[in-house]
Amino acid sequence: MSPRYRYSAWHGGPDPLQPPVDLREALDQIGRDVMEGASPRSALEELLRTGTRDSAGLDELTRRLWQRRSEMQRRHRLDGTISEVRRLLESALEQERLALAADTSEDARFRELQLSALPPDVAGQVNELSEYDWRSSEARETFEEIRQMLGTEVLEQRFAGMKEAMQQVSPEDVERVREMLDDLSNLLAAHARGDEDIQSKFDEFMGRHGEFFPENPRNVDELIDALAARSAAAQRMLNSMSEQQRNELMALSQQAFGDPRVAQALQQIDRQLQGLRPGEDWNGRARFRGDQPMGMAEATAAMAELGEMDRLAEQLGQSYPGASLEDIDLEALQRQLGPQAVVDAQRLSDIERQLRDQGLLQRAPDGSLRLSPRAMRRLGENALRSVVSQLRTRRGERDTDRAGAAGELTGTTRPWTYGDAEPWDAVRTVRNAVLRRAAERETSPMLDISDLEVSETEQRSRSAVVLCVDTSWSMVQDGRWVPMKRTALALHHLVATRFRSDALQLVTFGRYASTVDVGELAALEGVWEQGTNLHHALLLAGRHLRRNSDAQPVVLVITDGEPTAHLEPDGEAVFQYPPSAHTLSVTLSEVDALQRLGTTLSVFMLGEDPSLAAFVDVVAKRGGGRVLAPDSDGLGAAVVGDYLRTKRRR
Repeated sequence: MSPRYRYSAWHGGPDPLQPPVDLREALDQIGRDVMEGASPRSALEELLRTGTRDSAGLDELTRRLWQRRSEMQRRHRLDGTISEVRRLLESALEQERLALAADTSEDARFRELQLSALPPDVAGQVNELSEYDWRSSEARETFEEIRQMLGTEVLEQRFAGMKEAMQQVSPEDVERVREMLDDLSNLLAAHARGDEDIQSKFDEFMGRHGEFFPENPRNVDELIDALAARSAAAQRMLNSMSEQQRNELMALSQQAFGDPRVAQALQQIDRQLQGLRPGEDWNGRARFRGDQPMGMAEATAAMAELGEMDRLAEQLGQSYPGASLEDIDLEALQRQLGPQAVVDAQRLSDIERQLRDQGLLQRAPDGSLRLSPRAMRRLGENALRSVVSQLRTRRGERDTDRAGAAGELTGTTRPWTYGDAEPWDAVRTVRNAVLRRAAERETSPMLDISDLEVSETEQRSRSAVVLCVDTSWSMVQDGRWVPMKRTALALHHLVATRFRSDALQLVTFGRYASTVDVGELAALEGVWEQGTNLHHALLLAGRHLRRNSDAQPVVLVITDGEPTAHLEPDGEAVFQYPPSAHTLSVTLSEVDALQRLGTTLSVFMLGEDPSLAAFVDVVAKRGGGRVLAPDSDGLGAAVVGDYLRTKRRR
């Protein structure tokens, strides 16, 4: 017998068939914002606001929410109950006048005068006619329909599902409603007093009147929460009306079921609920400007829905202290925007959680968020991949995972990839084959290409590398800030993973120069600062090279301006523009000092400043180095390519 399958919608949380979140894309976006000067926290918040390629962000969800709110307000108006009462009242009066016209008695004429003297407002007319002895049975039934409608409307405002439950209302039903309202008022008063046996009173109340509460609250607090939310929505509906409409509707409410005690009991309960739940929005209002009228119950439900939208918008805004994506009410979000919005919100929450759980974002000692070393490695890997892609396109070279060039074994292995020339590791390769065959069928190949592992090698010659990057304001202003950071990330990752014996030092120079690690450079913000102190940067570079005197010295300089500052013996930086002869002289003296150490010096000139071009030409001649003039997009490929050229040359 063939198995039977049944398919239905998934209700167990995130859809298991949805593709996993792309942390690489998220990290790239965060890294890009961080390198542009944003803090990791603000970069994460920006990612959550804008979303990803596969998920709408919080801003888009909020926009849809406000659009839905605006459409509701443009579609409806709040005077539906008054309009319906007016229609029914006109029908009843017309029926009554027709019955009186057929009667020639003086009593009929008196009644006609009585009807013609009714107040102009609907509420006043209903109140006057409450004691009127109708001649027409149809008119009497129509007027009674007004009372029944008002009763069900005011009850539906406060108690969900009452309109369906009270289509046909007898005097006994009205009395039962009054008893429930009185008992409810007593229960709320007992809760306000703090009676110790409140749970037993609640259970007794629900045993007698549970049919009025389809929400099936479990305790008095849940009951109060549900009632207060609807009562506050009803109050906001009244606040949203004009004063004339509000007074007229409140007067009509006194005619609910023809018994003013029902409306009075509801008003008493409203006051109690407002005292028990002052945190509800009792003073809000909304502007409805459409042409579709809503009754009291429907308008109250609409106000409750608008309130839910406002709470959702606050949750999506994440602007309050301690905000978290876990605060978002997913059930409310699905009611308002549909199941796809829930999927988007859950994916954003997954991205935030996995970024933290996988150690890509970590908490600094001062409590701020920062990119972890693992995240920096990923950013460096992405930057290097982009650079290698440019190198391939430009020079026809292929990517290589070799750890060195001279073939000295490092003791580590890695999976073989196409083009690898390192020796195979026979032991690891055979082990991989045995494990694969044990997990698969015995008919699988004895040796598969996926089993191959090669032994990594390490270059015998060691380099001391200094990357000096210009951090003056012109780098930010001319759009070279992020390409400079990506270049540093790519070079750092290349050295850390492929040439581990090399000693890399990153030096930034503006008015002053300083040594930084790759994380500090990635998070460095551009600031308004005059001065390009290449002299100080070369001093720090020379210090690093002397500390690693056994290594081949390499200095790489990225700049977009000629030196306009130098360091005095007392440690103070002196700025002057145009550059002074003394600034140029002391800078070139450091170039000479590096040349005496046998340093390979390469300058990467950004921009087309003639003065800078003339200066770097002098640097190249005196330092025996090279000058390259890449554009911003080609900067990374130029720096990494030059570094690899020095490795190959040695």
